[in-house]
Amino acid sequence: MRAFPAPISEDIWMRKYRFGHEAGIDDSRIRVARAVAAVEPRDHDRWAKVFAGLLADDRFLPGGRILANAGTARNATLMNCFVMGALDDSIDGLFHALRESAITLQQGGGIGIDFSTIRPSGAAAVRTGNIATGPVSFMQLWDSMCETITADRARRGAMMAVLRCDHPDIETFIDAKAKGAGLSRFNLSVLVTDEFVCAVDAGADWPLVFGGHTIRTLKARELWKKILYSAYESGEPGVLFIDRINRENNLGYAETIHACNPCGEVPLPPYGACDLGSINLTRFVQRPFTPDVSFDFDDVKDTARIAVRFLDNVIEASHYPLKAQAEQAHTGRRIGLGITGLADALIMQGLDYDSNDGREFAGRVLGTMRNAAYEASIGLAGEKGSFPALEREAFLARPFVRRLPEVLREAIRAQGIRNSHLLAIAPTASISLLAGNVSAGIEPVYAATVRRRMRNASGEYDTVEVEDYAQSLWQEAGHEAPHPPGFIRAGELSTDAHLAMQATAQGFVDNAISKTINADAGIPFDVFENVYRNAYGLGLKGCTVYRQGSRGGKDVLTPVMQGNYCMSDTC
Repeated sequence: MRAFPAPISEDIWMRKYRFGHEAGIDDSRIRVARAVAAVEPRDHDRWAKVFAGLLADDRFLPGGRILANAGTARNATLMNCFVMGALDDSIDGLFHALRESAITLQQGGGIGIDFSTIRPSGAAAVRTGNIATGPVSFMQLWDSMCETITADRARRGAMMAVLRCDHPDIETFIDAKAKGAGLSRFNLSVLVTDEFVCAVDAGADWPLVFGGHTIRTLKARELWKKILYSAYESGEPGVLFIDRINRENNLGYAETIHACNPCGEVPLPPYGACDLGSINLTRFVQRPFTPDVSFDFDDVKDTARIAVRFLDNVIEASHYPLKAQAEQAHTGRRIGLGITGLADALIMQGLDYDSNDGREFAGRVLGTMRNAAYEASIGLAGEKGSFPALEREAFLARPFVRRLPEVLREAIRAQGIRNSHLLAIAPTASISLLAGNVSAGIEPVYAATVRRRMRNASGEYDTVEVEDYAQSLWQEAGHEAPHPPGFIRAGELSTDAHLAMQATAQGFVDNAISKTINADAGIPFDVFENVYRNAYGLGLKGCTVYRQGSRGGKDVLTPVMQGNYCMSDTC
């Protein structure tokens, strides 16, 4: 394969990942491989070669912070994102948290924050008698800080704000980004509890509480409708099913989770970190678009095993903006091995995204990865030791671990395990472009061709036209049909098709999944409003829905017309 699979790939490398005078992507891969191998107790050169092979041909794509910063000696983290510490509802506490957030963003990490501990607007401060302005007003401080800290970078600062569904300011939070009202550096999600879903189903009253006191009461269905209408009009807020997240947490015996990273694929405790990398499924499809097409599951298994070692090493190799973040990363040794290029891999095999065969393939791939990842982590525990927070019987009693094959459970009981969590599916936006514009994460293909707005080093936006990877292979092969069989854009799929694929994947993922349910612009609200409830019923940990065009001119991608086929995309 040529050095860069597409012109956009070289552009992305130059903008985001090239360091110093590196002549090409192979120089960057060698830099990263050597840096990650350097923390091995022995055989550094051997592991550097193994890791370089892992990265070759974009088979494994490490998280963007790893690729940009490993081996550079920059004062920058290799972790993509963090969840910040619990907010103390005091001026000293809030501004201390703002400072910690600024340091983390300045050193390259995105952040997630739970604002539920901040007293609601209108409440009196006990010591001063001042009237509180509420969590949304403090979110504006974070938003301004993020703009200041990251204004001159090609990579914008990423933040997620969450608020509990029973906080008295929840309605203000839901409306916080309506009609372009601000908070442009934040994604917003509501922490939805099981009790709230039950109240919605029952048509019951819903108390809004703070500090153990009920401030006021409203109808649960009215609040639910408000969330849905806002999501329909602007794509936010998303929802996080927080009780399920904590029930399914492999470390639920030792911690409570209140927030997640900015894209939602890794729910984290205070000061937790995302250590991410993705296997590019398109590189394992052999003889695409032919009757003899096949997929190399054994190669995926081998790749996953090496990738676990690579990501575990990143925990040691990384710089951490805060001491508490380093301590938390080493306590649980969470990693997030995921996939990208799923939709393109399906197309290359003639499989429909919305089909039993398509979902069966996704489940088989992720099941292969899950088993290989856990096997590798168990092996690493024998070589390097288990993660410090491991309590074997408590860990084995967690719901996800109980569903593992018995041979893996017995191996954990006998030998321990190196990492508390191993799998997460990230959105993989930039690294998917680096690999030739493969379909991102588990998302369907947005369009055959799109015009993409890309932020440059000066903070301005350039527009470039990019073609989907599978579509480009199809065209290069000289086929007469305009698109390969099975090609369908995201907006043409039903919301149920999106949810079904996410639900298939969630069964094999111990962290979570970043997935946007892309809905057509004309979807009726009475169809749209079922998506979040269906997501809960399918056992998902969270859900985000975007109705195409609902953010006006702010979409990252815009339509490219080809004949009578309108291909569009969303951010």
